[in-house]
Amino acid sequence: MKTRILSVIAILVLTATALEAQVNFGIVAGPNFQNMVGKDADGDKITNGMIIGFHAGVKATIPVATDFYFQTGLLFSQKGSKNNLFLYGKKAASEDYYNNTRISYLELPLHLLYSPELGNGRLLLGFGPYVAYGITGKQTYTYGSREEIKIQFQNEIEMDEYTPGDEVYFRGFDAGADIFAGYEFAFGLYAQLNAQLGLLNIITDITEWDYDPNLKNTGFGVSVGYNF
Repeated sequence: MKTRILSVIAILVLTATALEAQVNFGIVAGPNFQNMVGKDADGDKITNGMIIGFHAGVKATIPVATDFYFQTGLLFSQKGSKNNLFLYGKKAASEDYYNNTRISYLELPLHLLYSPELGNGRLLLGFGPYVAYGITGKQTYTYGSREEIKIQFQNEIEMDEYTPGDEVYFRGFDAGADIFAGYEFAFGLYAQLNAQLGLLNIITDITEWDYDPNLKNTGFGVSVGYNF
C-alpha cells in the first residue's frame, strides 16, 4: 500500500513539474485608447470621444501544438469615453464642458496564439474572447469647476432608485473579442498591437423606462511585455 501511495505521489509530482516546465509566464503593460459605442434610445448611433487609459498584468502561455499556444492571464484594464456635458452619447466639442467616463476592469483573456519562429525571435498572432468585471469607476464632470461621481455596478435598478446627475450606473460584467499582432525578441521582450471589441451592453437596465439604449466598450492598445 505504501508503495502504491508513493508511486501516485511521484506521478503527481512529475506531472506537475512537466506542466510547470511547459507553461511560460510573463508580465505585460501598455496604454489603452478606448471608447464606448452603440445606439441611443431612438436607434441613432452614439459617437463618444476616446480616452487614454492603461492595462497591466500577468499572463501564462501554454503550448498546445507546434507553434500554437493557449494564452491567458489576469489584467487590470481601464476603459471609458469622453462626451459633451450631460449629453451622453455625443462627442465632446469643448475642453471646458465635458465629462469623462472611466471604468477599471479585472480582465481575463482566453486567446489562441500562433507564434512561429521569425528571424531571431517569434511572430505573435492571436485572437480570442475575453471576460471582464468592473471593480471601480467614476464620471468626472468639467464645467468651470470639477465634480466626480462614483460609478455603481448593477444589472438592473428601479426607476425610483435613480437620480440623474447624482448617480451613475453600469453593468459590471463585460465580454468581447480580442485580436493582436506583434513580435517577441530572442531575449523575451515583446511588443504587440491589440484591438478589442466589446459584445455586451454595459448600460444598466432601469425598469419602467420606455427606452433601450445600447453601449459597448471598444478600442485598441499597445502592449510591451517580458516572458520569463
